[in-house]
Amino acid sequence: MRKTKRTAPLRPAVLALLGGISLLAQDSIMFSPSNLVVSRSVYDNRAGNVTIGQTLPPNCTNSCTNAIANGLYPTVWNNDSADASFGITSRIFLDQISPAGTLINSIQIPNSLHPGLSLSKNQLVTSFSSKSELSLNLSLDHKFLTFMGYVAPVNAIDVSNSNTPGVVDPTNPVGQSFYRAVAQIDRFGLLQVTETNAYSGNNGRAAIFNNFGGVYYTAGNAGNGSGAQPNGIILGAGAQILSPVVEPESAQSPGTPTPVASFNITQLGDTQDKIGKDDNFRGLTVFNNVLYYTKGSGGNGVNTVYFVDTTGTVCTDSNGVGLPVSGAALPAAPMVYNPQLLQTKGLDPNNMCILKGFPTALKSTTSFPFGIWFADANTLYVADEGNGTNTYSNGVYTAAAAQTTAGLQKWIFASGTWTLAYTLQAGLNLGAPYTVPNYPTGNNPVTGLPWSPATDGLRNITGVVNGDGTVTIYAITSTVSGNGDQGADPNQLVKITDTLAAKTLPAGESFTSIYTAGFGEVLRGVSFAPGTM
Repeated sequence: MRKTKRTAPLRPAVLALLGGISLLAQDSIMFSPSNLVVSRSVYDNRAGNVTIGQTLPPNCTNSCTNAIANGLYPTVWNNDSADASFGITSRIFLDQISPAGTLINSIQIPNSLHPGLSLSKNQLVTSFSSKSELSLNLSLDHKFLTFMGYVAPVNAIDVSNSNTPGVVDPTNPVGQSFYRAVAQIDRFGLLQVTETNAYSGNNGRAAIFNNFGGVYYTAGNAGNGSGAQPNGIILGAGAQILSPVVEPESAQSPGTPTPVASFNITQLGDTQDKIGKDDNFRGLTVFNNVLYYTKGSGGNGVNTVYFVDTTGTVCTDSNGVGLPVSGAALPAAPMVYNPQLLQTKGLDPNNMCILKGFPTALKSTTSFPFGIWFADANTLYVADEGNGTNTYSNGVYTAAAAQTTAGLQKWIFASGTWTLAYTLQAGLNLGAPYTVPNYPTGNNPVTGLPWSPATDGLRNITGVVNGDGTVTIYAITSTVSGNGDQGADPNQLVKITDTLAAKTLPAGESFTSIYTAGFGEVLRGVSFAPGTM
């Protein structure tokens, strides 16, 4: 496996403008069309980030535990076994690479470790090792990239499960609050950050800028408490809509979360479960003026592909399954719901349903959709990240190796429904351990399993339709390992070329790895650069 050497200089923030920060010298161009951008996070590998025996989570008032490992990577993630909320904030990098995987340049998003950056300036971090974060998406006009993070310093503990300042759940064991935020960046490196009180208790994962409507659509999850969910938790879950803010972070004062859509399993005729957790969304995309979401994890709801119905004619019956209405508009404002039913039925009436043909089973053990990409109106590629089960025997992660739907699924629309045509897996080497330079050898004594990770499936994806009747898809891998947190494993960017018209698995198509994370790094999102059409 090739490790790409990063020699391009990192460019610090040098220019403040309209509440944004230019990350390059004025008039310089950071991104060039047709290149790729990969979001990468780097852990600040310091023993002092955690002290053995310290109380976890920070400011804990219930369900308190003690740290069992210091802050050194990768053993720091063994603290997951003591603290289910465990994570440490880390720096965000955007790497511009060629379609072949050659590094062109790299940009560090402003953070508390940035030299000379005051606390009053815009800054953003992610959570190491929250694997569902830092998806990258182009705006509808392809001029901007967007992603989500936290308004917090580097090396803060358990921020990804903290409350937001405006939505506090008193039963959340993490006794601190931080805003989530949407970051928007253009090809010149101008960064703009918009804070939100959504996703309290959990994380924002993806955002798309509808520049024609002047709004962001976001995906994520909310809630980390043990009691009845406050109204703000229910309102701040899943699918959100918010307007960009040009003021600096220090001048912003976000209000109540504004949901744009919601699904409830009672639409399928199933019994109500924990309100808000049906909307534990990961991926999202916009295609042909329709907003799509995926759910691929959690102990509630249906792991599948959803769409938002703005007409009010498809998703209001008990069926919960349907197809978008041709010519419908994208959402322009928060959804209309009955506030009297929040604690009993959630956001009712619901305005989302499952895309016809996709799974409808509760708590699936075989369906884990993440990123989605439409090649055309009749071809949808879905990344399945795998089941995350790290059973190991005879040199192989056996559950990962045995999967038949993890990887890149190709769905075809015909006769009024979507059907899974085949799953691309060749070259991913599911379940086969690979070597990470400087990683420990042997087994992790806490888990009893090897430190070496293996690919389990795929997360975020993007693609391009080629002129020869093929498509090329770029994907971020997911992993299994004996690490205390499998989201902390160094992973890969892979690509594959598929015959667009194929309805059965073509021979010879195989993934190749073109870019890899190193020790203390993870890759999270992938997109084409701003300006790519």
